[in-house]
Amino acid sequence: MAASIAYEDVEVGTELPAQVFPVERATLVRYAGASGDFNPIHWNERFAREVGLPDVIAHGMFTMASAIRVVTDWAGDPGAVVEYGVRFTKPVVVPDDGQGAVIEVGAKVAAKLDDNLVRVDLMATSAGQKILGMARAVVRLP
Repeated sequence: MAASIAYEDVEVGTELPAQVFPVERATLVRYAGASGDFNPIHWNERFAREVGLPDVIAHGMFTMASAIRVVTDWAGDPGAVVEYGVRFTKPVVVPDDGQGAVIEVGAKVAAKLDDNLVRVDLMATSAGQKILGMARAVVRLP
């Protein structure tokens, strides 16, 4: 699958469509099964509190994967992402209240690079707090 947006059509400062990703405890259990990460901080409220967390938290890799969806949906091809990195600044706390948590993600084209590459900077928050820092992706466009 090739990226659906062309390098020539991209401008620095272009904002990608923002997205909101709901996260419930059941989501974390399914992710644990898929990833093999069964750390109890992701499903056991008592354990999470005993180690100093406010509640169960989402897996970092789940949070990171949710955020990059803004970029892959925009590019039209997950394979167009050639580099992606973040720093985790705050955990996504997922209460067992029937509502769970929400990850809100926005992104902006920060630079056009050589060889049809663009750098996209992502902004991700949950419960009003920045959860990812230095979140950047490099995407190859046709």
